Amino acid sequence: MLVKTKKERSKKSWLEIIGFLLIFVGLLLIIYHFVSRKVITTMEQEAIKNFYIEQQEVVVEDNQNDHLKDENQAQKTNKIEYIAVIKIPKINLIRGLVDRNSYLNNISYNVEILDDSNMPDEENGNVILAAHSGNASISYFQDLDKLVVGDKVTIDYKGKTYNYKVVRIYDIEKKGTLNLNRNNDISTLTLITCRHNTNNQIIVICELEK
Repeated sequence: MLVKTKKERSKKSWLEIIGFLLIFVGLLLIIYHFVSRKVITTMEQEAIKNFYIEQQEVVVEDNQNDHLKDENQAQKTNKIEYIAVIKIPKINLIRGLVDRNSYLNNISYNVEILDDSNMPDEENGNVILAAHSGNASISYFQDLDKLVVGDKVTIDYKGKTYNYKVVRIYDIEKKGTLNLNRNNDISTLTLITCRHNTNNQIIVICELEK
């Protein structure tokens, strides 16, 4: 009969303790990620709600020439402030867009407004937006490849809704530069993401509907 020595039993106990600690730490990380994502999602939803409240106030100001004040305005610390909201019904996407100078205007956090982009109210301009594809929580354009010509996209900006229609979809090789095939005489919206398991990027060109 084999009898375990005190040293062997002690070693086994330490291995069990280390294993338990690793499992415990792993569970804590999972819980932390879940709670953090929940908090961020709540902040994003609140920011979208506040965006539309502010948009309504802008419309009232334009109509009545009255300068309204938001008495319940929260402090800007730890607050997400959107300047626009993009909606793509085909892929159930509703995302707020932040100012280009915000640190949150980055594909690591959100749908990014690229530096060369115009805004929707600029005549014959081109709104250029990029986001990740894939399966991560920040992959906001993961279903962009499901769009087809004729699908609708809207952007709410400064109290107005800009309605776009997809007119062209094509791939380009990912080189760090973009070759945009658009009509420069029409206001457009360009959506960009990577195509899964390739070195290509999907380019979706949308034109503003009159």
